[in-house]
Amino acid sequence: MNMIKMLKFRIVGMVKWILLFHLFTFSPLHVNAQKLVVSQATVECGRTGYQQPVTATFQLKNKGLRKLLIESIKPDCGCTTVEFPREVGAGDKFTIKMTYDARQLGHFQKMAAIKSNASEKPVYLTMKGVVLPEVLDYTGTYPLAIGNLLLDKDALEYDDVNKGDAPVQEIHILNNSVETMTPRLMHLPSYLDANYNFDTLAPGKGGTITVTMHSDHLRDYGLTQTKVFLAQQLGEKVSASNAIDVTVTLLPDLKRFEGVSRAQAPQLRISETNLDFTDFQKHQKKTIDVKLSNTGQSTLTISSMQMYTGGLKITLDSREIAPGQTTTLHVTGYKEELANVKGRPRILIITNDPDHAKVVINIKK
Repeated sequence: MNMIKMLKFRIVGMVKWILLFHLFTFSPLHVNAQKLVVSQATVECGRTGYQQPVTATFQLKNKGLRKLLIESIKPDCGCTTVEFPREVGAGDKFTIKMTYDARQLGHFQKMAAIKSNASEKPVYLTMKGVVLPEVLDYTGTYPLAIGNLLLDKDALEYDDVNKGDAPVQEIHILNNSVETMTPRLMHLPSYLDANYNFDTLAPGKGGTITVTMHSDHLRDYGLTQTKVFLAQQLGEKVSASNAIDVTVTLLPDLKRFEGVSRAQAPQLRISETNLDFTDFQKHQKKTIDVKLSNTGQSTLTISSMQMYTGGLKITLDSREIAPGQTTTLHVTGYKEELANVKGRPRILIITNDPDHAKVVINIKK
């Protein structure tokens, strides 16, 4: 009886071992499987003219641990072409472009199926829009875009503001989509107010956003910077793609210079206020030195130095300049960063010279 039990025990053990061997040897390793992720599977292309091809760009990523192989991408009709890479490395991002020839008037919705080694089922991409007999060219009036919302500026600059001022900037926008929009500025700081001459914008309609800056709500003189975000619809998420830069230059209080004799006051002399960073030659960065001299009778103080944009680095040898002395401001520009900045690169200097309380150094890029 004991021999029979031992034999059964051994047989059961061998069966379990064989099953485990087959499980680990022949089962697919899902840990290493590719994951094809699409950031936005449907792209709204807005309006285009008859026989004016329109392109939708899709952002994707291979989140798997192995190389992604795209076997084919098949659009649902011959009127659409697709550009795509055949291979994508593990963890890499890539784009796929679909182009519709726009040879038929009216609304369109075109799809394409991606076949790859990422999954057994295809992944679908969709582009939507409308083809009109003719489309007005708004590129001159509205040269910028946030999605399908066209606008004439993506930065608000309030220069030379005195305490108590309430300067106004306007953003003119146009709905270039096929759906009604409710554009709104989001994340406004306490010193900004926005008013709209519309409630909603129908397709092809424009409007104006008036942004008022209340200087009494600012505490510090010099430069104040922030970002606000222009949403196409209420509740839309904020991101770098819909950001609008805001800069305010609040002038120093000139009352502090009352009763000061010009003969006794410090006097700033600056070697140059326009710096050329267009020629980087073979280098990715470039440094220009600016001389700051005090030709007055008392100590010149540099109370503040700020940059309006990125792409620059500034260092000053000394913030206190005795009469008859000179210090050096080192301005370093970085080629790639300057090429991508919005707005006008500038450096703001605040001093105790009553004739040069504010000095701006302009950067040509």
